[in-house]
Amino acid sequence: MGAMKADSNRIPTVAMAVAAGFGVANIYYNQPMLALIEQSFPFSKFTLLIPSATQLGYVLGLVLFLPLGDLVDRRRLIVLQFAILAVTLVVAALAPTALLLLLASFVVGAAASVAQQIVPFAASLASDHNRGVIVGRVMSGVLCGILLGRTVAGFVATWFGDWRATFWVAVPAMLAAGALMAWKLPTHPPQDTIRYPKALASLADLWEEEPVLRRASLTQGALFGSFSVFWTVLSLHLQEPMFRLGADAAGLFALLGVVGITAAPVSGHIADKRGPALVVQLCALITVLAWLPFGLMNSILGMIIGVVVLDFGVQGAVVSNQHKIYALRPEARSRINTIFMSGIFIGGAIGSAFGGTIYKLAGWFPTCLLGAAMASIALCLQVIGKPDATPHPSSQV
Repeated sequence: MGAMKADSNRIPTVAMAVAAGFGVANIYYNQPMLALIEQSFPFSKFTLLIPSATQLGYVLGLVLFLPLGDLVDRRRLIVLQFAILAVTLVVAALAPTALLLLLASFVVGAAASVAQQIVPFAASLASDHNRGVIVGRVMSGVLCGILLGRTVAGFVATWFGDWRATFWVAVPAMLAAGALMAWKLPTHPPQDTIRYPKALASLADLWEEEPVLRRASLTQGALFGSFSVFWTVLSLHLQEPMFRLGADAAGLFALLGVVGITAAPVSGHIADKRGPALVVQLCALITVLAWLPFGLMNSILGMIIGVVVLDFGVQGAVVSNQHKIYALRPEARSRINTIFMSGIFIGGAIGSAFGGTIYKLAGWFPTCLLGAAMASIALCLQVIGKPDATPHPSSQV
């Protein structure tokens, strides 16, 4: 393990990035397909809740599964979660009612937290001087999954004329990702002898004792809430008479967001050299500015510009915030990631729920105001109050 830490070239970052992207993509399949799902269940009130249910399931998976990464062999845990994903995707594909699809989506979200088992694993394999770069590379895969999951879902659903086809395509992909992790990852014995109930209880202690973790979690939650507002309502907005576009078009917008993936390794490199605080502040400001072309232009061009800016801001911030929190307590990285990612996806679930509701009730411009407001909360959290303290050297790996 020590040799692997000393040489970043021996860390299987590409394999980890690919598998993490495959895992996290499952959370976002339903967003560009939401209009098609509504057509399958026209009288159900559950369909608009499916994106939020998936994200809340992800939060549950973070809380229940991520602490296990500090207690058991991470490789076995990762492979097991991919197997659970494959089985649950079959259930989603076969769901005869919107309620069963809602429940299956919740479990899919929980199992998809495997992506966040992989990220702290990469941080543990890296050394202090290159942790930002390594995490940035693996996060690039996560971010590709977040964006391209929508693209794949939109195209597969449109091509086959059925949203269920997307879930069927995802099943062998999860099995392949699990096999890749079983092959490429080293064994990783736990660094702590704490028992599982105590590990869960320690989450509250970590939240209380680590102000850097609190600010990072709240900031990224607000940013991801802003991000989720846009992606939840996009397919609905594109179906309006002024556009008349379908799920495949919503998926194409996700391809534009891939440009923003360059923010992950770049921000990781800057965070290694200059510190992450400035990067997070700039990225929060960029996310606020992304809503100007969305709201003021309300056109395809405006959404193209906004998507690139939005994704760059959110993705750059998450890597820099992770750089800060992974330096806090090496023996508790999985639990720290539990808190951080739970904050993110609680924010995402709030953004999805309120975004969809406001869009249905009031339309596009008020929805844009909501997205800008959530990003502004993140910016205020970063610029108001004392700057984050640098972790004490004794807490470093």
